[in-house]
Amino acid sequence: MRIPAHSVCTAIRDDIVSGVYERGGRLTEEVLARRYGVSRVPVREALRTLEAEGFVVTRRHAGACVGEPSAQEAADQLEVRMLLEPLAAARAAQRRTEAHLKVLRGLVRLGQERSRRGQSEDLRSLGSWFHETLAQASGSPGLITMLTQLRHKIAWMYTVEQPARPADSWAEHGAIVDAVARGDVERARALTAQHTERAAAAHRLRAPRPGGRVRTSQHPVNTVGLRH
Repeated sequence: MRIPAHSVCTAIRDDIVSGVYERGGRLTEEVLARRYGVSRVPVREALRTLEAEGFVVTRRHAGACVGEPSAQEAADQLEVRMLLEPLAAARAAQRRTEAHLKVLRGLVRLGQERSRRGQSEDLRSLGSWFHETLAQASGSPGLITMLTQLRHKIAWMYTVEQPARPADSWAEHGAIVDAVARGDVERARALTAQHTERAAAAHRLRAPRPGGRVRTSQHPVNTVGLRH
């Protein structure tokens, strides 16, 4: 079975974001093809996509390498997200479905529960799921794509400190959902702008590791669900 290039692209991107490939490190087609158990063709296509997204750069005499974003580039990503997240919430207030609201409310309940228990790792993944669902509720494919790419790049560039009072953060999530459910566009926009501004203050730039090496753990491409 031929592995689609987008699946290879997702696997490489995930490994870049998680630090498997360090900044500045070379990405050779042969090594990547062997690592993910695919031919060089989907790897070549994936690298072109990742270069367009800013995760990969092509250097003379070195070929494809992991990007090395500057502090200014990282700051720009946060700023753009702070502009787009409120827009997504405003659109969600106009276009959300009952299914979106059900998921958002369920995530808020889980977030509040985990906050009381102090389960910080769960809170991080729940928060990511919340904002992804909010973007989906906007009903705007272009906006969803931009926010998805921003989430990947920000996760690559930053670590995020957990809020001192996570219950307060999840109360903000709940207020956003209430505004979206009521169709209150301006309140959904304003609450999300306040929330994203506070969240941005908890981001800390990742310090690049020296050497630009690739870790030795092997992660073949997950072919489950490739028919979808």
